[in-house]
Amino acid sequence: MNATAQRSGDLRNPAGRGAGYNPGSCSHRHGITSVYHSVEQHIARLDADGAAILLQGSAIGLEKESLRVSPDGHIAGTPHPRSLGSALTHPYITTDYSEALLELITPPLADGLRALDFLRDIHIFVYENLGDEILWATSMPCVLDGGDEIPIARYGSSNAGLMKTVYRRGLGHRYGRVMQVIAGVHFNFSAATELWPALQAAVGRSGPLRGFVDDRYLGQTRNLQRYGWLIPYLFGASPAVCKSFLGGRPTTLQEFDRFTYYEPFATSLRMGDIGYTNSKEKGVGIKANYDSLDAYIASLTRAIETPSPLWERIGVEVDGRWEQLNSNILQIENEYYSTVRPKQLLEGLEKPVLALRRRGVRYVELRSLDVNAFHPLGVGEEQIRFLELFMLFCLLQDSPPINIQEQREIDQNLGGVAHRGRDPALQLLRQGRELPLRQWALELCSAMEGVVEVLDRNRRGQPYRQALEVQRQRVEDPDRTPSARMLQEMRERGEGFFHFARRLSLEHAGHFRGLELDRQRRRMFEREAEDSLHRQQQLEAEEQPPFDRFLADYFAQR
Repeated sequence: MNATAQRSGDLRNPAGRGAGYNPGSCSHRHGITSVYHSVEQHIARLDADGAAILLQGSAIGLEKESLRVSPDGHIAGTPHPRSLGSALTHPYITTDYSEALLELITPPLADGLRALDFLRDIHIFVYENLGDEILWATSMPCVLDGGDEIPIARYGSSNAGLMKTVYRRGLGHRYGRVMQVIAGVHFNFSAATELWPALQAAVGRSGPLRGFVDDRYLGQTRNLQRYGWLIPYLFGASPAVCKSFLGGRPTTLQEFDRFTYYEPFATSLRMGDIGYTNSKEKGVGIKANYDSLDAYIASLTRAIETPSPLWERIGVEVDGRWEQLNSNILQIENEYYSTVRPKQLLEGLEKPVLALRRRGVRYVELRSLDVNAFHPLGVGEEQIRFLELFMLFCLLQDSPPINIQEQREIDQNLGGVAHRGRDPALQLLRQGRELPLRQWALELCSAMEGVVEVLDRNRRGQPYRQALEVQRQRVEDPDRTPSARMLQEMRERGEGFFHFARRLSLEHAGHFRGLELDRQRRRMFEREAEDSLHRQQQLEAEEQPPFDRFLADYFAQR
């Protein structure tokens, strides 16, 4: 989230008292176990104070990555289009790892549909400035000719720009460039500011509000890990990959056709063993500590400041060129791959851990969403509604610390669902016991009913209930999931992964090129592009200290 969320007025609604939530009836009706009783209690107490309606005031932001590719489906070798502005300073249109990997960012908005509308408008503007190039429609990349052919993103000659490029150069050395061009969608969530004092009273907690907010967001983060396997099951859309992605390396994946690997029950290979992860690298695996904000900050700080013999072999400044920012376990915080991150807005070149220490958690970023190949935006309305519901459920649900055994279960569950999520024989682990995915998923869907009732209050059409029902149907019938649909369509059309993805990419490109951008919105994007280029020019015109001193000052921040 790169802007302050704006909300209109006080969302307390005395009329909400008359539509009170009865936790006992919901629990009896849906057979919810006592595990989720805290959600019911907190909603009931909020309702008693007329404050449950504040749950409708969450701010939602989206970040969507997409590879720029040529019409024939190969990664673009062209620079980031100047007409889109500066990738270094533009608030909405930037690049991720590669010069060809666009990242499109919405500000935090008071409704998920407004975030989708903003994302749609960014896509239209981008397509107006892409020439004949298109955006790749899937998380897993197009045909690749090895990592050396993947252009690392460039951000100009300033120290700030060079730091971003060197960081990416280091990622390429550490994990390989191919892994870095896997795309995803990030869902950013922050609860209404007005909710926090009401929720603090509802849970019976005293003390400073900021400490309560931080603790609740960290609890939400832990719950998003506990139940996070549900996201790749419901929304995973990467059960197959082009063989070129593996570059001839041995694999246990099965052959779909002569150009494609897959796994029959996979949901999200992006979230599996072939995706980008720190923990699989021998000797440098880390796990952040989410017990508290202080513990989280300390665990990341330790990784950033601890040398790694493996990365020391790469070198830092080699023959006058910076190959990585440092040779520590993590160069910077962003290198730590996690499905979810507690975050704070940065002020200038502030370190993320320092921003968290100074101002606490501002929002939580869910990072486990594959790009939805069946939707031009890569994410759709029912997904957005369900994700908001899921985030609130995880916020309201009490969340004990994660011990070593549970962390192992979390990792095993996520990996199992990524590779075998639609397998009827798949068993998940919970507190040392096995249970079927379907059983646990239906249990979670039932446990979210109370949140649904509040979110749909005073809204037409019950959009959150509809979104929940779509997901419940996917749990009951795995063939309804995007990953199953993808493999079925590939079989029916006789397409491998590449041809499937290219066909949808061209369809989505035609969709956006057929839309007209509102004149004021176009002018806003044009102005942002111009202003961002000017900001980069100003930055580069300033006197720059030597890069090594710049980095030393950056890492010395306390």
